[in-house]
Amino acid sequence: MESLRDSTRSTSISVASVFMRHVYQWMTVGLLVTAGTAFFVASSPALLSAIFGNTFGLIILAIAVFAMPLVLSGMISRLSAFAATALFVVYSALMGAFLSSVLLVYTGASVMSTFVTCAAMFGGMSIYGTVTKRDLTGMGSFMMMGLFGLIIAMIVNIFLQSSAMTFVISALGVVIFTGLTAYDTQKIRAFGENAPLDDATAIRRGALLGALTLYLDFINLFLMLLRLMGDRR
Repeated sequence: MESLRDSTRSTSISVASVFMRHVYQWMTVGLLVTAGTAFFVASSPALLSAIFGNTFGLIILAIAVFAMPLVLSGMISRLSAFAATALFVVYSALMGAFLSSVLLVYTGASVMSTFVTCAAMFGGMSIYGTVTKRDLTGMGSFMMMGLFGLIIAMIVNIFLQSSAMTFVISALGVVIFTGLTAYDTQKIRAFGENAPLDDATAIRRGALLGALTLYLDFINLFLMLLRLMGDRR
């Protein structure tokens, strides 16, 4: 009986490892598409003018960037593997276009150094979420409450335009998204332990959804760090 339990646990770990490899692969694809699109748009005056010189177009892009993750998460169980993949790639490109202004506001050196710092922090917390035996559900719930508070503070600061509040929001954002990275990694890996390896479509859907979650953690952590560490042009 003991050997059967050990065998089952070993199989679950193996399944989770395969699943997480797919998650990180798709997350990397998303980040590469975002970075490539951002550089392409930032180097094109015509595209910059079309996006940021048109208030209506910018509003539509902003709505798409914030709404598409909700749509993809809600519809993914009804999408084919190809459709889910296409939506994920399109969303990554839209995010790149939306974030292209970052490359104009901050120096290239500070963007790169912040990216390296973000990657190190994200990697460390993702590893922690993978190896820790501690249940991070409580921490995740606390971080989610903090995220809602952070969103409210950001909306308020749009009107206040307080530099001190901006600093506090950015510092808290780093803490919140660092914690969410560990929590989300543990949650996604737990899901992966029960992933049906014989169902390629289900694996692709689950991996894309996990990749989207970690992708958003990474992007938000990067932006919060950039507001703290970035050198403006």
